[in-house]
Amino acid sequence: MRKTAMLLTLAVFALASMSHAGTLAGATLPDTIQVGSTTLVLNGLGLRTKYAFKVYVAGLYLAQKSSDPAAILKAEAAKRIVMHFVRDVSKSQITDGFAESFENNTPDAAKTLKPDIDRLFSALDSVKDGDEIVFTYLPATGTSVAIGGKEKLTVAGPAFAEMLFSVWLGPKPPNAALKKGILGK
Repeated sequence: MRKTAMLLTLAVFALASMSHAGTLAGATLPDTIQVGSTTLVLNGLGLRTKYAFKVYVAGLYLAQKSSDPAAILKAEAAKRIVMHFVRDVSKSQITDGFAESFENNTPDAAKTLKPDIDRLFSALDSVKDGDEIVFTYLPATGTSVAIGGKEKLTVAGPAFAEMLFSVWLGPKPPNAALKKGILGK
């Protein structure tokens, strides 16, 4: 009887913990996060691959789930992208990837916001397997960038946030499965 109760308790705990996180390619992100006074929910997870190598798992957090990339980009609401790296990536590889994505998705904004992009690039660092880069947009504050849990910079205004989030939600994401995954499809 005691053994059965213990197994039942363990099973319930295991099921409960599985329902509170999303897992992809060995990376687990929580179903909800607190950003200031706002609770954001995990909209979806996507895997960034390059040349068949797994690079990072992206998790998109929103106030309420959505599969409409245009609405997410235009929304003046809290949102977050978590990049959980599943391999070591150099600073130059990260900045090259962002530069290419900005050019592919928002070329006009990339020109207009070049000083902000330069600030972002100077704040970025190389990452190791298991590290995270977190981008959080709050309408009253702007877009903050944190690496390894340490805030690196904040860029005011919605234009930078829209350009940055279009890396994953724009017409030419790093890979189609990544965009589909973070949109919860």
